[in-house]
Amino acid sequence: MVILKSKHEIEAIRKACQVVAECHRTIAPLIRPGITTNEVDRIFEELILKHGAKPYQKGYKGYQYATCASANDVIAHGFPSDRPLQEGDIVTIDTVAELGGWLGDSAWTYAVGKISPTAEKLMRVTKECLDLGIAQAKPGNRLGDVTSVIQGHAESNGFGVVRDLLAHGIGRDLHEEPNYMHVGKPGRGPRIKEGMVFTIEPMITEGTYQMTIDPDGWTARTLDRKLAAQYEHTIAITADGPQILTAQ
Repeated sequence: MVILKSKHEIEAIRKACQVVAECHRTIAPLIRPGITTNEVDRIFEELILKHGAKPYQKGYKGYQYATCASANDVIAHGFPSDRPLQEGDIVTIDTVAELGGWLGDSAWTYAVGKISPTAEKLMRVTKECLDLGIAQAKPGNRLGDVTSVIQGHAESNGFGVVRDLLAHGIGRDLHEEPNYMHVGKPGRGPRIKEGMVFTIEPMITEGTYQMTIDPDGWTARTLDRKLAAQYEHTIAITADGPQILTAQ
C-alpha cells in the first residue's frame, strides 16, 4: 500500500534529504584521483552525524558502511575500500540519512579526473533520464509515464536500463510502495497522487542491462563488466508537480 504523506511529513522528509544533499555538495569537489571511497564514507558519516542524523545504511541488513560506493562496472551496493580512485574512473556514491525518524536517499555518479567520451556520454544520458523521469512525475500521470521516458531515452542512446534493482517509496521506511523498475509503457502502472514520496534512480549501463552479484552478497555488477551510472533523487508529489527533496 502506498503511504501518502501530509505537507508536514514531507517537510520532515525534506530535512533528512537536505542532509544527504549537503553530503553530495561537500564531496563533489573532493572526488579526484587518489582519494579512496573509505575516505568518502568517513566524510559522509561525519556530516550526517554533525546534523544530528544517522547514517541509515550502516547496520541495514548487516551492511557495514554509511555509503555505497560503486565504481565503473559496479551498478550499486559496492563496498567502500582503500583502493585509491584512478584517473578515468567513474564512481557512484549512494547514502541514506535518518533524521527524526524520516529518511532521505540520493545517489550521484562522479567523474574521477578526465574520463572517456563513452563514460561522459553515459553520465550525461543517465542524468537526463533522471530529469526526464521527474518531469513526468505529476499528479494524474502513471508510473509508466515516468519509466517509459527513462527507458526510451537510455535505449535510444544505445544504453541499457537495469531491471533487477528497483526504485521505491520512502518515508519512515526505506523501501515503501511503490517498488518499480525504470522500464515500462506510458499510461500503465500505479496512478501518481499528491502526497506520494518516492525515489527516481535510473541505473543505466554502457552495454547489457543484465547483472551479477558478487560473493559478498551485495555488490551488483554489469554482466558484461561494462560501465554503469546512476543518479537518484527523492521526490515528493504536490498539487503543483514534483518537488526534488534532495536538490543539491
